[in-house]
Amino acid sequence: MTKQLAIVGASGHGKVIADLAEQLGFSVYFYDDAYPSKTCIEHWPIQGTCTDLIALNSTNSSLNKNAVVAIGNNEIRQQKINLLLQNNFNLISLIHPSSVISQYAQIAIGSVVFAGAVINAFAKVGVGCIINTAAVVEHDCIIGDFTHICPNVALAGGVSVGCKSWVGIGSHIKQLVSIGDNCMIGAGSTVLKNIPNNVTAFGSPAVPR
Repeated sequence: MTKQLAIVGASGHGKVIADLAEQLGFSVYFYDDAYPSKTCIEHWPIQGTCTDLIALNSTNSSLNKNAVVAIGNNEIRQQKINLLLQNNFNLISLIHPSSVISQYAQIAIGSVVFAGAVINAFAKVGVGCIINTAAVVEHDCIIGDFTHICPNVALAGGVSVGCKSWVGIGSHIKQLVSIGDNCMIGAGSTVLKNIPNNVTAFGSPAVPR
C-alpha cells in the first residue's frame, strides 16, 4: 500500500522534497498558503492551505498524518513544524538513498537529507534541518534545530552550528569551530574562527559584516 505524505510548502525546495519522497515510496499531496491563487506546482496539484490540512485531519481521524515542511526559510519552517506537531501530525525525516549516514549519527524529526550528503559518526542533526545536496557533516558535528546546511558545504569534525542558521553553498568550516544561532554564512566562505549568535559572516577567511 502506498504511503501518503503531506508536503507543506510548494516552491523549488518542495519540488526536490516531492521527488525524494516519491523515490522513497510516498504518494505526495501539496499544501501551500498561497492557495487558491496558486493551484499547482509542476504536475502536482495543491490541495489547500496549511490551515486546510489541519482542519481536514481534525475532522477525519482515519486520514494519514505523515507530513514534512518544504520551506527553505528557517523561521517559517520552524513555525509550520511547530504548528503541525501541536496538531498531532507525524513529522517524518526523508533520507536520500544515495546519502551516506553513519549508524552512529542522529537525525531528528522533520529533517531532510539530500542526494550525496554524508553524515559521519556521532554527528547530531536537529529538528527540521536541511542537509542539502553533497553536504558533508563530519564526525561529532552538532547541527541545531531548523538550520540549513546548503549544497557542497563541508563541516570538519566537531563543528557546531546553532539553531536557525544558514551555511551558504560551497562553504568550508574548520574543525571544532562554533557558529551561533541565527547566523548567516555567505556562499563560498571559509570559516576559521568561532562566529557568535545573530551574525552574518562571509569571505575567506569569513569575517562578520
